Amino acid sequence: MRDVLADQHMNLRLAEKTAVKAARAAGELMRRNLRSAKKVNSATQHDIKLELDVRCQKLIERTLRSDYPVIAVLGEEGVLGDPEAEYRWVVDPIDGTVNFTYGIPHACVSIALQMRTVEGEARNSRAKRARTPEVGEPYQTLVGVVYDPFCDELWTAIRGGRACLNGDIIRVSDRSRLNETIITIGFAKHKTTLNQMIPVVNRMVHRVRKIRIMGSAALALTYVASGRMDAYIEAGIRLWDIAAGGLILECAGGDFWHEPLSGQYRYRVMANNGRLRRKLRSLI
Repeated sequence: MRDVLADQHMNLRLAEKTAVKAARAAGELMRRNLRSAKKVNSATQHDIKLELDVRCQKLIERTLRSDYPVIAVLGEEGVLGDPEAEYRWVVDPIDGTVNFTYGIPHACVSIALQMRTVEGEARNSRAKRARTPEVGEPYQTLVGVVYDPFCDELWTAIRGGRACLNGDIIRVSDRSRLNETIITIGFAKHKTTLNQMIPVVNRMVHRVRKIRIMGSAALALTYVASGRMDAYIEAGIRLWDIAAGGLILECAGGDFWHEPLSGQYRYRVMANNGRLRRKLRSLI
């Protein structure tokens, strides 16, 4: 793996180009099917899995693999290759599936390229010796792409560079007073996370300008990155929901605070414009 990627010089601009191509292809499939009847593969009280989720991920996998045949794909709808390899794509083919199922045009494609860090390799080694995986994700996101096909908005970022929306540089808001902020909140899909977040809403609702619950973690992060909103809070969110948007937020000058939870690829998130973490902590 390392030799193959070294031969390609791991050109992050080219990797971003491939991720954009994959995101646009899946987004076009979403756009064509927004008003169509949906085939539900499985459903719970607070979540829906569609046959189109799988089709979108397969399309993304083919596109990514056509340019990078040895890089693993870790996706919400399955894994292709070794998810603990040195490099991996992290994919949410439709983030906001419930919105999409109901015909609400607020959903997106999220694709990130991650690399395992030196610290991560040491953690991985300790976990193997102990035969019990350690809590946490020992990877760093290098490229992030989020595409909203219904607004035709494409967010991109490469670590160390600037975040862009449709090619224009974006920046987080400069709001620091809670009573001027718009906070977006997610409730995930499990009873425990719902029970955690309801008291937070009750404490926050009288302190901020508005609370929004919009149903897509990746778009929540990119909206904060774009200065449209000021913070995003959720407990129990999965890696594929936040990997790309988190990097985009960081590259836009924001604070992508996230903490690993027990269970595979699960996090608590308190992302913000870089001016609100302490104030938000006091409410959470």
